[in-house]
Amino acid sequence: MNWTTYIKNYQSYLRIERGLSKNTIENYSFDVERLCLFLDQNQIQVSPVAITEETIQQFIYSVSKQVNARSQARIISGLKSFFNYLVFEDYRTDNPLELIETPKTGRKLPDTLSVDEIDALINAIDLSSNEGERNRAMLETLYGCGLRVSELVNLKISDLFFEEGFVKITGKGNKQRFVPIGNLTQKYIQLYKESIRNHLPIKKGFEDTLFLNRRGSQLTRAMLFTIIKDLAAKINLNKTISPHTLRHSFATHLLENGADLRSIQLMLGHESITTTEIYVHLDRKYLTEVMNTFHPRKE
Repeated sequence: MNWTTYIKNYQSYLRIERGLSKNTIENYSFDVERLCLFLDQNQIQVSPVAITEETIQQFIYSVSKQVNARSQARIISGLKSFFNYLVFEDYRTDNPLELIETPKTGRKLPDTLSVDEIDALINAIDLSSNEGERNRAMLETLYGCGLRVSELVNLKISDLFFEEGFVKITGKGNKQRFVPIGNLTQKYIQLYKESIRNHLPIKKGFEDTLFLNRRGSQLTRAMLFTIIKDLAAKINLNKTISPHTLRHSFATHLLENGADLRSIQLMLGHESITTTEIYVHLDRKYLTEVMNTFHPRKE
């Protein structure tokens, strides 16, 4: 088999056996395809079964000149996964990346917005346009429920359980969870549905999709990024933000207001509590305020 066949089999394994999303599978595949490109450019003819640690090291050295340590670590992780699959399927007896160390990157603290900044962002939406009501409902849902971008664009009307105060979210690996939804978020979703969505020419296959574009199809992830970046520019927000920033802010604000990590973990859909622990990054100013407010010897 050639590299293309191995990669296709690997993609099937990730989709069927691991239950990973399309975006995750594409990211894993990209790492292997990058290695293939390196081999082609350097006229190195070797199969995935025969490639050695030395050749992999040459590739990683080449990559290190082009990307930062964090991206390099991700590529190494992706390749380790691919070769672990080959070992699992008995194509190889060893993983050539077994002894290759991942560069230390430290833990990157997520960017967050203050409550006032989120309010300013949402208030900047032009509600005179049809997209305005939809955009407000989307941002309120992103922040109000702490969703990932893919979870928002794939949200179904049948996932809304307003009477019970929950929405059903399908997250990574098609794992489902129930997330509380506040009255304000419910209100803006209802407004969007009644005033905008119910009057759209909905295309076949998207009848149950909540957030639609003007042509009645599902929104893309890229469109959501564009909407938020445009709003940030509109209010002269001096921060680089994305839809994920609202998810980070959701978790941070819950933590600052006394929520426990385990509850936040369940709402975010994190597999491990260690992933959620990255939100314990309250700055010194906030910690000083806590000390001055609550310590018995504050005076």
